[in-house]
This record gives sequence, structure tokens and C-alpha cells, in this order.
Amino acid sequence: MTGISRPTMADVGRAAGVSPTTVSLVLNGRDLKISDATRERVLAAVQELDYRPNRTAQGLRLGTTSTIGFLTDEIAIEPFSGPMIAAIHDLAWEQRSLLLMVNTTRNPSRLRAAVEDLLDRRVDALIFAAMGTRQVEFPDLPSQVPALLVNAFTADARLPAILPDELAGGRAAVEHVLALGHRRIAFIAGREAAWATRMRIKGFRDGLEAAGLDPDKSPIYLGNYRIDSGYDITLRAMSVKKPPTALLLGNDQMATGAYIALARMGLRIPDDVSVVGYDDEPLAADLSPALTTVRIPFYEMGRIAAQHTLEGTISDLPPRTFEPCTIIHRSSTNPPPGE
Repeated sequence: MTGISRPTMADVGRAAGVSPTTVSLVLNGRDLKISDATRERVLAAVQELDYRPNRTAQGLRLGTTSTIGFLTDEIAIEPFSGPMIAAIHDLAWEQRSLLLMVNTTRNPSRLRAAVEDLLDRRVDALIFAAMGTRQVEFPDLPSQVPALLVNAFTADARLPAILPDELAGGRAAVEHVLALGHRRIAFIAGREAAWATRMRIKGFRDGLEAAGLDPDKSPIYLGNYRIDSGYDITLRAMSVKKPPTALLLGNDQMATGAYIALARMGLRIPDDVSVVGYDDEPLAADLSPALTTVRIPFYEMGRIAAQHTLEGTISDLPPRTFEPCTIIHRSSTNPPPGE
């Protein structure tokens, strides 16, 4: 059984009564010296024959495949970081490029194998994206293959990295409640070993110092980024003689735990206690009251990565590019009680 042959550029030329070169000029927008009548005949022939350019042949001629290799760890299964994938896909689609995506599940040998496989498929460039911002060991690459990291970085900064400005995010959270008049503020952070935790804590302390407050007088608790941790630590943080009037949580999951703990204690959000989360994952807007939180710019990070990849300007990037984390104002914060 033989397949149906696709029409060629020569077929379009014969149908329009022009040379294949003229067809190529029209289809590639290089037809300034071609008459309108000729251009219309070519486009009519393209439509009639349902002609589609042979992308493989174009790639061989130009030395490109219009394909990006996109590697992730667990990011593909995390709902709040899905915008990163959407951004890379959106811009690639706009530029008529495709993504070959591999989820490596934080397995170093699988990452190496995936990189080798994508290189064998002659992708034009590689993007690696991590779920939680972290240092990664990325395999060595041929010098002619551009690559960059999103939400990840290498120890030697040999690959450009697009990162969230977690320092500014931590500072934005504390500046928000300071502006409302809060002075008794506790930060229930995430895992101590996480880069994001360290940066957010530094931003928290910097914001307090800038306001003329002693950061050592605002307690910092370390949790695990899960609901149970937010619940347990909130109970502990609120059990002191002068409990905080504002709680800053390391992520929206922990903030959910804080909601449950405060309700159990008979405290109302935000009348008795203001709560600020982090990440702006979908559940933040669904909580009651809706959670004020810090948004991580996943979509913007992905789009910047895709833009430089598609434009061939990865080499122009500095070792680290930081995208701002901004406060999203909702209903879980108020001035402290009595003000």
C-alpha cells in the first residue's frame, strides 16, 4: 500500500504558471518585486493543492529543526507552575516551533539520557525548568548547543538562569503588612535547606530593618511547605503572651494550614489576624477569605526563556536574570485589631 504523496513547491509552481523560486519568494515574504496578480495565483494554487512546506527539508537546508528540547523535573505535574510550560509553548507556537518535552523526575541518569536523546534529535536549543528553585548538576553540552535554566541554576553559572526574585518577594510580603500598621509579625517559612526559603527570610529581615525595626524581635519558624506544617506552627506561634497580629507563610499550602489552626482557636481572618501566603497557586483565590499572597512569575520566566531561545540570544543573557515576585492583594489582610 502506498501513501498519498504531498504536493511539492514545483507542483504549486506548475499550477500557478510560475517557477518554484517564485513560489518560495511568495511563501517566505520576499516577493516585493512580484506582481499582485502573480502573488494571488501562487496563493490560490497553495490553497487549492493544500500545499504545506516540508519543514524537514527546510531544516536540513538552514541547519535548524525549529524544535526546542524542554526538560523538567516534577514541574509538569504541579498546577501552580503550569504557566511556565504554557508560556514556553505559547511563544514557540507563535514562532512555528515545537517543544519536545521530557520529565526527568529528578533522576540524574534520566536527565543525562534525555539530554543525549534530544541532541540526537538535533533540537535547536535546550531549556531546563525545575519545580522548586534549586541548584542543579546539568550535563556538559556541545559548545554549539545553546541552553538555559529556568527556576534553577548551576554552581559555576556556566548556563544562564532565569529566576524568581525571592528576596524581593519576601520583602514585599512584610512591607505589605507593615504598611497596614502591623508590628507583631511572624514568618512561618518553609524548608531551611531550600534556596527560596533563605532568600525569602533575607527579604523579610531586610524589610523589617528598612522600617527601623529589629528583625530579631520578629520570630521565624521553619516548616516543610505542607498544610500540616502551617497548622502546627501557627498553633505554636499564636500561643505566646503577645501573639503576632500578622502571619507570613512560606507558601499557600502552609497558609491553608494556618487558616484551619486560626479557625480552631476562634480567631477571625483578617479581623483578628492577617495572613499572607506565597506562590499564588489556584487555591489562594478559593480560600475564604481569599488569600493575599506573593505571586511567582512563572509565565513571565517561561516566556523570557522561550524568547531568548527562539531569537538565538541566550549568549546575551547574564548568569542570572531575576523576575519580580509581586504581592497579590486579596481579603486576608487588614490593619491590626484596634486600629
